[in-house]
Amino acid sequence: MDITARKKQLRKKIKEIKSTFSFEEKEMLSILILNNLEKDISFINSDNILAYWSMDDEVNTHSFIIKWSNSKKIYLPVVVGTELEFRLFTSIKDMKKDAQFGIYEPTGNKLDDFSKIDFAIIPGVAFDKDNNRLGRGRAFYDRILNSISAHKAGICFDFQMVAKVPTEITDIKMDKVYSN
Repeated sequence: MDITARKKQLRKKIKEIKSTFSFEEKEMLSILILNNLEKDISFINSDNILAYWSMDDEVNTHSFIIKWSNSKKIYLPVVVGTELEFRLFTSIKDMKKDAQFGIYEPTGNKLDDFSKIDFAIIPGVAFDKDNNRLGRGRAFYDRILNSISAHKAGICFDFQMVAKVPTEITDIKMDKVYSN
């Protein structure tokens, strides 16, 4: 089986497992994961954070972003064609729903320089013990992660940690992965 097929198969397997968890279960696990991340010295010492506004099947970042936006600048992705740009999260009332993916996106100032980022919180479908990441298959994050020298933290549920993520040369490793 080629690498593309193995990635597709793993995405399907994780999606099936996710569907067995209730919203409440994922919410409880999300709190545990993000509480662990908050203790990371790299996070504590960071002022400019790259994060994401979670979708229903991901580690829920909403409360975390709202909480930390009072003391840190949090930049969230906005889909522009086949690319991501990042904009400052200002408040939940300033978020707008993207027509393409149905994701809420910030309307604050655009991040113009990735070197300003101190810490990046990256979603993924699956991760492994070597900090490899499997995304959703559109390479949105892989295209920008090369531009980020900041600490890269993947976050996921335990069942998203797998023995080995199929990888290609263009896939970018995380510095650390947090799970419950």
